[in-house]
Amino acid sequence: MRCLTLAEALKQDGGDCQFICREHPGNLIEHIRSKGFQVHVLPLSGSNLSSSAFKVEELQLAHAAWLGATHQEDAAQSTAILSEMKPDWLIVDHYALDARWEVTLKPYYQKLMVIDDLADRAHRCDLLLDQTFGRDAKDYAAWTPDSCTLLCGSQYSLLRPEFAALRSYSLERRKNPQLQHLLVTMGGVDKDNATGQILQALKNAELPSSCQISVVMGSTAPWLAEVRQLAEQMPWQTTVKVGISDMAQLMADSDLAIGAAGATSWERCCLGLPTVMLVLASNQRKIAQTLELAKAVLLVQGPEDIANCLPEMLSTLTASPELRARMSQAASEITNGSGVTLVIQHLEL
Repeated sequence: MRCLTLAEALKQDGGDCQFICREHPGNLIEHIRSKGFQVHVLPLSGSNLSSSAFKVEELQLAHAAWLGATHQEDAAQSTAILSEMKPDWLIVDHYALDARWEVTLKPYYQKLMVIDDLADRAHRCDLLLDQTFGRDAKDYAAWTPDSCTLLCGSQYSLLRPEFAALRSYSLERRKNPQLQHLLVTMGGVDKDNATGQILQALKNAELPSSCQISVVMGSTAPWLAEVRQLAEQMPWQTTVKVGISDMAQLMADSDLAIGAAGATSWERCCLGLPTVMLVLASNQRKIAQTLELAKAVLLVQGPEDIANCLPEMLSTLTASPELRARMSQAASEITNGSGVTLVIQHLEL
């Protein structure tokens, strides 16, 4: 999604952007195409994840299995596409790719931009973006060439323009904190059904009787039917929204969110939306911890803590408009939504 945000902004500036995606379950290929971009599709069928080649990969990269192929296979498939395209910039956003893949493809692009937020592997790139709040460029000193330009920090968050456009409206309505609209958003797929666990836990929380709950899910979410059944059993009016296109407006109109510690963290911060944050994967932990230290979120460390921690947190937030206001202020100071503009200034098209 952050690549799509960048591509849409580049397209407005006259850029021709194309995507290379693999057909993983829950992929966004058709969604990207619906935005008017050409997508080159790599097949999911590839190496056996238990093969010796993958075992070697996993020793070198923590997220190697997420690629759906070895880096050599992926590079060969990408070469067939890039050799025809020969882009001015290749932009790569994948935890399972590193300098080996980047060097292999070097003959087929002019410059390389890497989007990362782990700082755990080598890159051979011209530009690196890490939009993590509190990220220090020094974290990449050992992983990138001296010539690489490092854009680090939440001021570079790749947010769609509607978030910056709604920022003033959203912050203004929080000057008198209410709790009439609770937003639950665990990502489009939510393969482990954190959403269902949250709804179950909410039954034991103290929320105003007039509170309305909006649950956002993707159309491919495997637990969608179960979540809809749960929504009908909730003590508060609960609506499940699928495949929405107005997330910025929905966040701006929400008074509190329960959200995953992924890229949507920066969207919520831009709008000053106080959040109970849930860590769903190990790569989200740094984001979550830095936001907790900044007092922008209350943190649930993992799905196993939902039942025990969430009701008490919600009860505390319900009883304290002052706490919600302080969280909103802290969140709003983390990013103002202008990151795309800042990043594009470094892409010499």
